[in-house]
Amino acid sequence: MVVEQITVKPLPPFSLELSATIFSRGDRQIRFYENGKFTQTIRVGNKLILAVVEAKGDLDNPDLYVQLKASKALSTSEKAEAAKAICNFFNLNLNVSQFYEDVKHDSTMTKITQRLRGLRIPTSPTVYEALIDSIVEQQISIKVAKALEAKIIKKFGVPLTFDEVYYEYPTPQAIASASIEELRQCGLSQRKAEYILGISQLVKEGKLNLEKFKQYEKAEAIITELDKIRGVGVWTAELTMLRSMNKWDALPADDFGIRRVISHYYCQDKKISSSQAREIAQAWGNWKGLAAFYLIAAETLGITA
Repeated sequence: MVVEQITVKPLPPFSLELSATIFSRGDRQIRFYENGKFTQTIRVGNKLILAVVEAKGDLDNPDLYVQLKASKALSTSEKAEAAKAICNFFNLNLNVSQFYEDVKHDSTMTKITQRLRGLRIPTSPTVYEALIDSIVEQQISIKVAKALEAKIIKKFGVPLTFDEVYYEYPTPQAIASASIEELRQCGLSQRKAEYILGISQLVKEGKLNLEKFKQYEKAEAIITELDKIRGVGVWTAELTMLRSMNKWDALPADDFGIRRVISHYYCQDKKISSSQAREIAQAWGNWKGLAAFYLIAAETLGITA
């Protein structure tokens, strides 16, 4: 095993503690955060690498020290690619200060952003990963969904073995070669297994290019195209956009959890509809999705506003 070290400079303010804490109960073989260090596998070219990220400095002058554990020495370009992967995952170039400025007129959101200053929303490395996870999470609790996702990753993902075994998220090709029964063995329903297999086969055959959506400017165009895919509705499309395309105005308002946190902070926990949630979110401008993520984080951490 070869261990290389690189330094990544986030755009301040940035807090690894806040941004990675959602992984503190994560599966150690996939991605997790423990004792101030975030760990997960990343792919650089044909090499699978274990990245261990640790924060130095402070909110306004942050540095990330990254250990890259690989089977062979990494070239300068490979280390640069690894740094880019970490940067993209944590959105280290996102100007959250502009977000904070743009929501200043909302006293509730301002209080929350002050308490969560430096928080970034993690982004899936590929649109495919975000889409498959969003399908898994349809109409079930997040706890159950995460357990199913872990089973899929361990069954179809590429293993990386050092002191223990770690797993990379499965490729479309790996899942496209599976059977419905093999997918169902991960705990998926018949329909979700069919949806995931169908999408994976389309990607494998070159009939579906999911990464192209990152270049689209209008969310409506993305939703329209994704909605044509079997198993993908508006909620799944919006969640996928938020998770993988840096479309911060995407708000999956049909999501019960998002409606719940909006109600908790803005409507005294009264039941609200999707349209009511969207109306409240108008105050957040083009930051609707990011603002909703901040509300979820605030509720998880017991922050009042």
